[in-house]
Parts: sequence; structure tokens; C-alpha cells
Amino acid sequence: MAIRQKRTRKTSAVPTPALPARRLYVPRAQQQELHDALKRFNVLVAHRRFGKTVFAVNELIDKAIKSGKEAPRYAYLAPFYRQAKNVVWDYLKRFTREIDDIRHHESELRCDFPNGARISLFGADFPDRLRGLYFDGIVLDEYAQMEPRIWSEIVRPALTDRLGWAVFIGTPRGRNAFWKLYDRARRDKDWFTAIHRASETGIIGESELAAARREMSEEEYAQEFECSFESPQAGSYYGKLMAAADSEKRIRRVPWEPTVQVTTAWDLGIGDSTAIWFCQIVGHEVRLIDYLESSGVGLDYYAKELRDRPYVYAEHLLPHDVQVQEMGTGKSRLEVLAGLGIRAKVVPQLKVDDGIQAVRALLPRCWFDAEKCARGVEALRNYRRAFDISLGNFRPTPVHDWSSHGADAFRYLAVGLPSAESKPMEPIKYSEEGIV
Repeated sequence: MAIRQKRTRKTSAVPTPALPARRLYVPRAQQQELHDALKRFNVLVAHRRFGKTVFAVNELIDKAIKSGKEAPRYAYLAPFYRQAKNVVWDYLKRFTREIDDIRHHESELRCDFPNGARISLFGADFPDRLRGLYFDGIVLDEYAQMEPRIWSEIVRPALTDRLGWAVFIGTPRGRNAFWKLYDRARRDKDWFTAIHRASETGIIGESELAAARREMSEEEYAQEFECSFESPQAGSYYGKLMAAADSEKRIRRVPWEPTVQVTTAWDLGIGDSTAIWFCQIVGHEVRLIDYLESSGVGLDYYAKELRDRPYVYAEHLLPHDVQVQEMGTGKSRLEVLAGLGIRAKVVPQLKVDDGIQAVRALLPRCWFDAEKCARGVEALRNYRRAFDISLGNFRPTPVHDWSSHGADAFRYLAVGLPSAESKPMEPIKYSEEGIV
């Protein structure tokens, strides 16, 4: 079905031919180059005010208009649903408003085209809303702020049946999942990657860049305008310490030492994820050898997971609210765990700020298994203060998102471990064999 723009005036002569829907969108040269260069899978790293969102919205619109498939489905995925509503929805309505018979569904943040195509907006804070859907194309905006497995477990399978495409766009937030994706994609011939720095595009004037440089820290400026992956995420509690762990090669293969007992630390979610760190104390080193996180399962699941591992446990550290009795059972989760054979130690109740300081003191002693603890490591990297847009600064409280579970469990580990160091032992010599 042909898609026409709404006519603004009547004509008495030959009817006005159908106009391309992108007439309202005049791409910059760099944006047009991206439109022309895209492959099926793409990672675009660009500085602030480059126009990433406008570019991505119009790529979706263009593909929706031109699609000849039956019931084409496209999506724009932002880190938060509210962000999609406040920012992306206005752009989507603006650049489609002159298409005849276009329908905008405000309550669902959905745009229906007369050829049966549909563009929907989603937030990564509600990933289950994506399950069971299929997509012919999707944009993942600021992937650095999303739960990393949302791509592999939810979005990628949704593209399979229709051979759908994906575009990741964003600004660096340290060497997290977005950096890993970009680094892997730039070495894969089937992916397209691009990086656009403010010093190279000319989009922002020199005087404005100079003013921004004066008002921002060197790290913030490098991240936001020069697309540096070396600077930790702004507002991150542990970004610098995790960057130090990277540079000191403390995130690598960390073998389990059978002669040393394992301590676990838990963050118990109700309707949320439960996260568990597994660590061994060897001399001065705190070795994080394993990590477990899941949701929608009972405590018996975690008890079985612990039993199925070959570890000999020293103690299990849990937060103080594990002692609260549940209305349905009349038992506390501490009692339920005891019945499952897990004798928990309740850690002291401290203010969040004090717990964060305990983590900062502990992290320089920590070694992380890069594979088994990958998700937990990403959680520590992404745990950050909330940014107040109205005030233009960071709030004193953490953002509650996917990273909170792993970060909170690690906080209980830092608070619950004995402050006195174990008797010094000869550090294990790590083999470099097989490490890239």
C-alpha cells in the first residue's frame, strides 16, 4: 500500500505525487553516511548532540514505510520506558505526522502505518514486555545502561524468524558491555561500526566545546564528547576501582582452590532478581570465583544451585531483612533457608553510604573470574548515582536497576567479611596459558 503525506492544500491540476516521509527530516552529512552504510547489525558510537536519536527514529520510519513484509514490526528500546516516552515519542510523532492515515497510540507508545507496519517504544527496565514478540528491526539506545543479557536472551531471538536488523547507538560509559560489543563488532565483517567524536564532526562549534571543557572534568569531557571508553561511567560508585582492576589484570581466569572454603554473599529480591557472589580468601586476596543471579524462582532453587557446585562453604552472608517474617507463611526467609540446609549469617545493618565505602576498601584486594563473574562485574561497573535532570547534578542515592542486585550483594560481602586479614599465604601463581 502506498504511503502518502497529508496534503496541506488542494490542487486543481495533476495530483501531487506521493512524497517520501523523510521530507520532514533533513539528515546531516554524517547522518546520511550512516543511513547509507548500515548493515544488518550495527554499533554506532557518537558524541552528545550528534543527533543519534533523530537518526535512529528516521531509520525506523524509512524501513517501516518501505517494508513489503506482512505485518512488519519495528521497535525502539531505551534504557527506561519513561525515557522512551519523554524523548523518543515526540520525535516519532513529529516525523510521521504528515503521513496519511498514520495512527499514534499514546497509551501504548505505538505508531501504526497504513501498510500494516508498526513502530513501538519500549524500556529496558521492563524487558519481559519484549518476550514473545518478533521484530523486523530494532534500535537499542544507550545500550551501556541496559542489562547486558537483554540482547542475547530477548532481542536477538526476536530477530531470528524475520532476519531482522539491529542498530546499537550510544555514548561510552567505560569499558562495559557496550564497549565489549563495539570491540567485538569492529572485528566482525558482518557488522558495521562507526565512532564520531566532537573534535572531528564539526557539529558543535569550537567555542561551545571550549566552554564545555572548562565546566566538565577531563574524564567527563573525554567520555561525552570524545567518545572515550577509558573514562568510567559518570556517577559510578566503583568505576575507577573496576578500571584499576582491569589495568592490573585482576579480571581474568581465577581458579577455584579446593583446599579453601567458599563464602557467599546474597541480595535477596522479592519479585526481583536474587544475586549471589562466591568468594575465597587466600592471604590478602579476595577471589571472586563464581556468581549466580536469577529471578522468578524460590529459595529452593538457590539451595540446589549451591549444593550442585563442588564448593565447601564457610558461611553465607545475607542482609538483615532476611529475618522479617512473611505474611503468607509466617516464617522468615532465614528460617526457610535453614530448612533447606543453608545456615546464614546476617550482616550488620549499615547505611548504604557506609556499605559503599566498605566496598571501595575491599575492591583493591579483589580478583574476579572474567567468565563466571561477568554479569556481577558489569553490575559493579554500572552501579551509579541517579542524575537529576532538573537540578543538573547527581542525587545522593543509587539508581535502582539491573545492576543493583549484584552491587548490593557485593556490599553485603564487604560488610560481612571479617576485617582482620587471614594469615598470609603464598599467592597462587596464575597460568597465562589460554588467556587472551
